[in-house]
Amino acid sequence: MSQTLTTDREGDVLIIRLDRPEARNAVNLDMCRDLIDVFAAIDAEPPGAVLIGANGPSFCAGADLKERQGKDAAWIRQRRLASFAAYRAILRCRVPVLAHLHGAVVGSGGEIALSCDFAYAQDDVAFRYPEIHWGTIGATQRLQRVVGARKAKELLFTNAVVKSDEAFALGLIQKVLPAAHGWETSLAAAHTIAEAPTSAMQLTKSAIDSGGEVTLDQGLDIELRAIENNLALGEWKTGLADFANRGDDESSMTTEVRK
Repeated sequence: MSQTLTTDREGDVLIIRLDRPEARNAVNLDMCRDLIDVFAAIDAEPPGAVLIGANGPSFCAGADLKERQGKDAAWIRQRRLASFAAYRAILRCRVPVLAHLHGAVVGSGGEIALSCDFAYAQDDVAFRYPEIHWGTIGATQRLQRVVGARKAKELLFTNAVVKSDEAFALGLIQKVLPAAHGWETSLAAAHTIAEAPTSAMQLTKSAIDSGGEVTLDQGLDIELRAIENNLALGEWKTGLADFANRGDDESSMTTEVRK
């Protein structure tokens, strides 16, 4: 049983919350192991979507530096390998993973958020990447792939605070939500994701992730293979039937946009 996370199921959405509020959800070795375990279980029996949030006043205050006191370099290396494995487990999840952020998102909290497919944040969110100023190294790879190398260097070198509007402009988050009903908005998005045909959603996620690492021509080949796999699985027939039954044609969509 996890000591650092809580999990709940709401329909076809699995909700995971970081649950060390007394430590502002600082990431320790147990949390790394718990994240690895819960995402292994997700891949074995996938829900339609995963929503990651946190209990307490902050999403995550970074790595738990207190647990490192008295430890040698070998222990710290193994602890860092565990965190890498935890972030990779989130990143490689078969189903979409949405993060809902609030309060402080520091260091390792940013790594968790950037390992998700995308993130929504309440308007009280504040990112910070203090690794260098803590005498350690981190956030050198995922961060620059989102904000660019020069901006990543600025954030890491200066330990600057990035609040919600700037975080949105940089692409760290995809929506800024009022704290009063922000969670409900993120949960609704997760439910919308979960309603889509499973094979199309998982193949689309895989194609985007794989295609981002290759040339455009190679990426189009990846998309074509995903299309062929989707056709072979046959779930698209149900999706088209549902679409026809709802009457979601272009004219109805245009009407909605004009309202």
